[in-house]
Order: sequence, then structure tokens, then C-alpha cells
Amino acid sequence: MSTAANIVVAIVALLHIYFLVLEMFLWDKPFGMRAFGNTKEKAAMTKVLAANQGLYNGFLAAGLIWGLTLGPAGTAIKVFFLSCVLIAGIFGAATASRKILYVQALPAAVGLLLLLL
Repeated sequence: MSTAANIVVAIVALLHIYFLVLEMFLWDKPFGMRAFGNTKEKAAMTKVLAANQGLYNGFLAAGLIWGLTLGPAGTAIKVFFLSCVLIAGIFGAATASRKILYVQALPAAVGLLLLLL
């Protein structure tokens, strides 16, 4: 297992912890509304949905961290969770914002590539 792959997996996990914080705790705060381009009204109407989405991002991060703690025995777990992140990123880019392709899907694809080399 290459060090580079594990670094990218860790970065993807940290990104998803950041997404969790944005979506669960900062969604209707000025920083969160700027990050997602929301108005106060839209943020208020979608706060519960965003918190749910944030929780899922936390589970993705937890899975990646779990895979990292297992060392080489965690490769399959890292591949699974990076695949989930990649698919979610592609879906998000197709349905919500193209930016998600670069922020979420691309790092996951790089991590998968490094793991599989």
C-alpha cells in the first residue's frame, strides 16, 4: 500500500468531515450559506435535509478512516468507500453542481487509482 494512496484517502476523509460540519452545523449560518449559495429562507427550508446529507458524509469519512486504521487489511474497505464517494460525486455533479465533480469525485478517483496501482 503506497503512502500516497493513504494520504489521498485521509484527505478525502477530512473533506467529508468538513462537509459534515458545513451541512449539519453551518448550513444556515453565514459561512454555510455562502459555501452553498443559499439564501436565509432556502437554508431554513432545507436545514433538516442538509443535516441528513451531512450525516451520510460523516459515515463515508468514518469508513475511510476505518480502512486506514486496518493498514493493508483495509484496502477493500477503502476501495468500497472511495467508490461510494466517487459515485455520489458523479451523481451530485449531474444533479446539483458541476463543482462537486472536482471537490468530491476527483479526489476519490485519484485515491482509487493510487490504491489499485
